[in-house]
Amino acid sequence: MERPIIAINDLHREFRMGGETVRALRGVSLDVHRGDFVTIMGASGSGKSTLLNILGCLDKPTSGTYELDGTNVATLSRNELAHARNRKIGFVFQSYNLLARTTALENVELPLLYNPGVSAAERRARSEAALVRLGLGSRMLHVPSQLSGGQQQRVAIARALVNDPVVLLADEATGNLDTRTSYEVMEIFQELNDGGMTIGFVTHEPDIARFSKRTIVLKDGQIVQDGPVADRLFAKQELAALPVAEH
Repeated sequence: MERPIIAINDLHREFRMGGETVRALRGVSLDVHRGDFVTIMGASGSGKSTLLNILGCLDKPTSGTYELDGTNVATLSRNELAHARNRKIGFVFQSYNLLARTTALENVELPLLYNPGVSAAERRARSEAALVRLGLGSRMLHVPSQLSGGQQQRVAIARALVNDPVVLLADEATGNLDTRTSYEVMEIFQELNDGGMTIGFVTHEPDIARFSKRTIVLKDGQIVQDGPVADRLFAKQELAALPVAEH
């Protein structure tokens, strides 16, 4: 069997807060294979954000191992970690994290600025292609304030994809969006996954989780459920079933 894109084993993460030790993760083990679409769920304080930060190489576990695309992350230097974050992982955040005074095109180009192997012309071409792919061909030169929430999230997804990562990590990517726009974003994720993209998606919304293929539920820093989505939803169908908005 092909090796996992993500392989974590007996992961623990502890924080010191005041005089107390907070055990955010308590022995988490899981594999994510190429083409998986995994939702991570759990109540506030369950450890899902901590887990996502470790998966994204933004944080390190107290103990346990994490292999990303066959590499033990603990063996990487600071520069190698930054390289892995930039080339291997695409991030999509709830708050979009776009630069306010920068066009959609320039926002998408950002990750490629740290890739010396990409010329300015290729950087622009790849960024334009990513925006066209996400239906924003006519909005490339708009700044975030000129875009709707859904359009801003599409820019963020284009930025996450522009370096052709091995895994896309999304943190509450529909959290600030209305139902229709949320479903439109989930349609994008499903299309990306259908094309082979591996996706890890944190959400607290059960209906959004049903668009994925597999759900992992965390409670008190441990996995209490991990299995396929039995009654999976398809965003294209759900969008078609929504009432037409009145203007």
